[in-house]
Amino acid sequence: MCSVRRPAWRSIIPVLTLLAGTLFAASASTARGTSLREQGRTRMTELIAAEQRRSRQERAEYRRLRHEVDGISRAAGRHDARVKRAQAEADALAARAGFTPLAGPGVRVSLDDAPQHGDPPRGARPDDLVVHQADVQAVVNALWAGGARGLQIMDQRVISTSAVRCVGNTLILQGVVYSPPFRITAVGDPGRLRAALGASHEIAVYRKYVRAYGLGYAVRTVERATLPPYTGNVTMKHATVPPGRAPEQTPE
Repeated sequence: MCSVRRPAWRSIIPVLTLLAGTLFAASASTARGTSLREQGRTRMTELIAAEQRRSRQERAEYRRLRHEVDGISRAAGRHDARVKRAQAEADALAARAGFTPLAGPGVRVSLDDAPQHGDPPRGARPDDLVVHQADVQAVVNALWAGGARGLQIMDQRVISTSAVRCVGNTLILQGVVYSPPFRITAVGDPGRLRAALGASHEIAVYRKYVRAYGLGYAVRTVERATLPPYTGNVTMKHATVPPGRAPEQTPE
């Protein structure tokens, strides 16, 4: 058996050597003296940066068009009583809907990943050491429940329909990517807001990870916070009638 296999291996080895050399040469030619892995990271970073620039440009264009539409509507209201009445109703609701700046006392909550230096704590998984979407959403929900008149995540105003999404340890809000620490600012009664944070079961779970693994959690009272107006999209895609309330009937 061995005498039969040895000649076969002797003939295959030169072929394998030639193939290996070809692969090494192709890799060297492709890399051109650089790290392929680093090139891949660079391309990904450039792609993310390009998408962020495009998102900022689209948001700026959206704000410009929205301002233009508002101007046309107000101009039409000077000649049409129905448009003027609708504009007055919209203006009356704008503050509550989050479309005007808001200032007042409140609180600011900061969430941060655990420190990355040294070995991770015993028994900790990678997911245990980062802030998750559910953690940010838990803070937002608690602040709304505590009577917040307005909310801001990082530098953007959010409203009740704003979606908070996390990818890895980054936060995506209205097309903009943010890295931790994540700061959530609420305008309202500081005592009620703090009480709502303390009563949240989800935040209590997060604080266990703060104590166990060193995640960041800080609440600070702010004497005066100024929130910008909401500038995101307000188009409704899905809506349901709250339980116990019948939908309004449009008179014929």
